[in-house]
Amino acid sequence: MNDTPSRIRAADSDREQVAARVQRASAEGRLTLAETEERLGGVYAAKYLDELAGFTADLPPEQTPVRRFPPALRVHAAIVAVLSVLLVLRWVASGVPFFWPAVPMFWLALSLVVHAAFRARRRAVPY
Repeated sequence: MNDTPSRIRAADSDREQVAARVQRASAEGRLTLAETEERLGGVYAAKYLDELAGFTADLPPEQTPVRRFPPALRVHAAIVAVLSVLLVLRWVASGVPFFWPAVPMFWLALSLVVHAAFRARRRAVPY
C-alpha cells in the first residue's frame, strides 16, 4: 500500500504568501473588491497547496525588482573607473617596465568594496 499522501497540506506561511499576492493584484486594479474578498476567504480556508494555486492562476507572474546601486555608490564606482584609466594611461606614457598602477588601483577598488559593505550593513541594521 502507498503511504505517501497525494496532497500536501498548506502552512500558514503559504496562505500568507498567496494572500499577499492577491492583495497586490487588487492594489494594481486587476481584481475588484468583491473578487479580492472572495479569493482571500478561499485562501484562508484552503487546506492543501493545490487549492492555493487556483487563486492566483489567472494573475500575471510577479516581476522581480531590479536591484540598482545607490547613487553614491555609482558615483564612487565611476570615480574609481576614471582614476584607474588615467593611471593606466600614465603608466603607458611613462614607459616604466613594471605595472606600478596596480597598488593605487588596489586601494581604489578596496575603498569601493568597503563603501558597498558599509551601505549594505547600514541597510540591514534596523534603527
